[in-house]
Amino acid sequence: MSIPRSTDEVPSCSARGCRAAAEWALRWNNPRLHTADRRKTWLACADHRSSLGDFLDARGFLREVAPLAGSPTLDG
Repeated sequence: MSIPRSTDEVPSCSARGCRAAAEWALRWNNPRLHTADRRKTWLACADHRSSLGDFLDARGFLREVAPLAGSPTLDG
């Protein structure tokens, strides 16, 4: 079970041990497990966007990378 976030809590990066504010949404799926339209999302800070994306891309899972809506560093 996940703990609900408060509405003013900033989403953090999905990289292990990183608590930086997320700026990017890396949308992916594993075609052996998920239907073609299903997307899972990892969040990434600027420092981990490439490494998380490379990890997913090397396995053929990465579908798209998009700016995270509401990111304090991207929205102002």
